[in-house]
Amino acid sequence: MTTLRVAIAGAGGRMGQANIRAVAATPGLLLHSAFDRPGSSAIGRDAGELAGAGPLGVAIGDNAEAALEGADVLIDFTAPAVSVLLAELAAPRGLVHIIGTTGCSREEDWAIQKAGSAGARIVKSGNFSLGINMLLGLVRQAAKALPGYDIEVLEMHHNKKVDAPSGTALMLGRAAAEGRGVDLDQHAVKVRDGHTGAREPGSIGFATLRGGGVIGEHSVILAGDTERIVLSHSAQERGMFAAGAVQAALWAADQPPGYYGMADVLGFTE
Repeated sequence: MTTLRVAIAGAGGRMGQANIRAVAATPGLLLHSAFDRPGSSAIGRDAGELAGAGPLGVAIGDNAEAALEGADVLIDFTAPAVSVLLAELAAPRGLVHIIGTTGCSREEDWAIQKAGSAGARIVKSGNFSLGINMLLGLVRQAAKALPGYDIEVLEMHHNKKVDAPSGTALMLGRAAAEGRGVDLDQHAVKVRDGHTGAREPGSIGFATLRGGGVIGEHSVILAGDTERIVLSHSAQERGMFAAGAVQAALWAADQPPGYYGMADVLGFTE
C-alpha cells in the first residue's frame, strides 16, 4: 500500500488539530507538513504535540507553498478565500484536496470546482460525517413523500463560528429542495424579523443558534397540520469530521482529477 503524504491547513485550529490526530492514526497516511496563517501562536510548534497525538517531528509553518512541496494530499478546513487560493496551488500539483470549509460564495465554489478540472482531485463537503450524509438521504425522501408539510431547518454551533446558516444546514435545505423538485435559492427563508405575515407555502425556513462550545446540532422539521416529524443529528466530537476527511483522502487518491462530494466517497446514490 502506498503511503500518502498529507499536508494540514489551519493546523492550529480545532479542526486542524483533529485532522492531525486522524492522519497520525490512519494506516496509509503520513503527516508530511502542517501550516497556519502567519502570526498564529501555533507556528513553530510540533504538530503532533499541539494536537495531543505525541511528537510527530513536523513543525507547523506559515508558508503554504513550502508545505505542499512533496505532499500528495491537502486537508483544508479553513476559510473560503483561503480554500480558493489553496485549490489554485493544489491543481498544478495534482494533489488530492479535501475541503471542509463552509460559507463559500457561488464565485468561490466555482473557483474551487475549476481547480478540479485543472488537475486536482477535490472532495468538498459542508460536513464529512457519515451520519449527516445518511440524514441527507432521509430528508430528501421525507420531503418528497410529504409534499404538504412545512420544512424548517434548525442548527446550533459554538460561539466562534462565523458563517450562518451552517454549511450543513444548507446541505439539508438543499436535500429537502431536491426532494420537492424546487430550487433552494428561490424557496429559502433565512431571516424572519418583525411583522413577517403568514408563512409562505412551499418555503424552506432556516433558524440559526450560536452559543458555548456546541460542535454541531442539526434538525429538519416537517410540520403538518396534525403531526410533526423531526430528523436530527448531534455531533459529539470533531473526530468524526476528521475521520470522514481521511476516508475521503484515501478514496480520492485512486480517482481521476475532478470535483467530488461525500456522496461519491460513500457510494450513495442521489
